[in-house]
Formats: sequence, structure tokens, C-alpha cells
Amino acid sequence: MSKYQVSETGLYGRYGGAWIPEMLYPNVENLRKCYLRILESDEFKKEYTGLLKDYVGRPTPLTYSSKLSALYNAHIYLKREDLAHTGAHKINNAIGQVIMAKMMGKTRIIAETGAGQHGVATATACALLDMKCVVYMGALDIERQAPNVARMKMLGAEVVAATSGNCTLKDATNEALRDWMSNPEDTFYVIGSVVGPHPYPDLVARFQSVISEETRRQVTEQTGKNLPDWIIACIGGGSNAAGSFYHFLDDESVRLVAVEAAGLGLDSGETAATIARGTEGIIHGSRTMLMQTDDGQITEPYSISAGLDYPGVGPLHAFLAEVGRAQVLSATDQEALDAAKLLTRSEGIIPALESAHALAALPKLKFGKDDVVVVTVSGRGDKDMQTYMNRLM
Repeated sequence: MSKYQVSETGLYGRYGGAWIPEMLYPNVENLRKCYLRILESDEFKKEYTGLLKDYVGRPTPLTYSSKLSALYNAHIYLKREDLAHTGAHKINNAIGQVIMAKMMGKTRIIAETGAGQHGVATATACALLDMKCVVYMGALDIERQAPNVARMKMLGAEVVAATSGNCTLKDATNEALRDWMSNPEDTFYVIGSVVGPHPYPDLVARFQSVISEETRRQVTEQTGKNLPDWIIACIGGGSNAAGSFYHFLDDESVRLVAVEAAGLGLDSGETAATIARGTEGIIHGSRTMLMQTDDGQITEPYSISAGLDYPGVGPLHAFLAEVGRAQVLSATDQEALDAAKLLTRSEGIIPALESAHALAALPKLKFGKDDVVVVTVSGRGDKDMQTYMNRLM
């Protein structure tokens, strides 16, 4: 077994686990007992792989960027999750979990969302598979991600505003957990990232691992090399990064780079760079790195990107950073905006603000001229057009 995979007790090193109230225990334990059996069943594999191919549109392309390659003196490739159905990697996980919920006899799906992409993906999967869907979203995020809210409603989901705290992703997650505790019999909670109590971090990473599975094959097909030299992805909770890294974790020659949202700057007090500025603690049922006060009160993160302003990070990423398997960088709002503009003007690809943070790492790294560098474009920028118009035009 890989030293980077979750243990039987749900831990990555000392991170992870299931630190949950007694009322949630039956729900989480039921999922823990059956998730691997379902994932390994022929029935699940047939339905899931079929939908990834014929509905989601996988494999997504690996696009060579000649202009970024010339600029950074390396071979830069873009893993195009923005071209998956619904416009982001989130659909890989949402469809998998909704199929699993149906196989467990559940009839109602709840989810949390920040940027709205996970909410849209879950609403899409529920429409396809005939499940009732309720999505919790911070009131602030509802305002700044209006196009995705409209998409969720058109798909038949009920969107419930979280009005506590900072009215963002953390607060939406809190509301979803309360709902799940109140409705344990018929409801399945589709968590959108590699966060939460075990087995969710492992479950979501497995669904998103299709990204790195495809990347391995595509790099060899397009370059003749067995492995890329670098994989770069943004992290909030960290699902696209977990998926991008998954099948390279044991290949120590592949350098893994995770890019956090620095917001207005690491020392500004307005940041979402959890690994850089957080400390060890427990959030939403998992021991990980999080942003908190000296007495353990969770502090509000900030990022221009609604999908990255989560005050914690997945336990896998906390572990990879601690043991040095992944290098963690950060990008400010302005650096992300500049990177988005550069990609848009040079390649005709408008990335999501989240993905723009990964692109912003390119000028911070030193590449060899023959290096193959893969950047995961985790989503497209349609949802962020108002912010881009306000800040770049």
C-alpha cells in the first residue's frame, strides 16, 4: 500500500479521521462500511465509467500551450477540466457519489458549494439520476456566483442561503451537516472536496483520480516520456489537486505543486492560504491544517475566488506538505487575475479564478528547458466574468 494513501483508520499521517458528533456517527459509519464494496462492484463501475465517457465527455484533452511554453522555457500542457460537462472537474465526483447514494437506497441529496461548480455538478447528476437535490450556499457566494445559482435552479435544485458567519463555503458546509443530522434515513451528503470525516477525503480523491489516470497516458502519448516532470494545481479544499496528484504520488521524480489563495497577501490578514498561515486543528470532522485563533476559533478566510476561501484544507494535502511530497505556493488575487488574462489573451482559454491561481505559479518556479509541466485548468471562467469585467476591463 502507498505511504501516501489513507490508512484503514482514515488517516494520512496524523491528519484526517472522523471527529464527529454522536448524531452523525451512524451516517458516516454506514458510508465507511460500504463505500469500497460499492466502488469495486461491477454494477457501479459499468454505470460510472459509462457516464464519464458518454455524458461527462472524458477523457478531457491535454492541451499544449506553445505561448506559455515559450514564455516559461519549458513544455507547458493544460489538463482541460474546463471542458468536462458543467465546466469543471466537480462533475467527476458528483456523478460518482449520486450513483453510490442510489445504490445505498437514498432518495434525497444535499450538498454544499462555494463557487457553485460543485452545486451545479450535483444538481446535474440529480437531474440525470432522478434524485431530489438541496444545495447549501453562502449568501455572499450566491451574490457573486449568480450564473451558477441560476443553473442550479434550472436543473431543479433547491438553493438554500447560509446566512451565518462570513456567508461563504464554511457556513454552507455547517448548514449541510445540520441537515444531514436531521435527515439520516433518506439523505446522502455529497461533499464536494477532499475534506470532511473519513471516508470522504478518500472517496472524493478516488473519483477525481481520473484526472491523473488520463494525464499519465496522455503525457506518454504526446511527449514520449513515461512521466511529466511537474504537476501544478490550485487548492482550497483540494479535490482537483488530489485528483491531479493521485496516480503520481509514488513517482517521486514528479514534482507536485499545490497553489493556495493568498488573497490580499500572506501577511495581510485577508488570505485563504491555509497551509502557509494555518495551524493544526479540527474542522468539519477532520484533523487538518486550518485558519484559527490561538484559542481555536475558526477565522474567516478571504480570496477573490469563491472556490478557494475555505478555512481548512484536505488532510491529504496537509500530509503531503508536511512530509515534503508536495511544494505549496500561494498566489494573490492580483497574480491570479494577471495569470487569467495572460492565458485568455495568449491561448483563447478563459479559466476559472480558482484555476488562475495554479497558472500564477508558473513564473514562481524554475523549469528545465526539457521539462514537461502539466497545469490543471480545473474549471472555466464563465461564472467569474463579472469579477473579470470589474477588475480587468
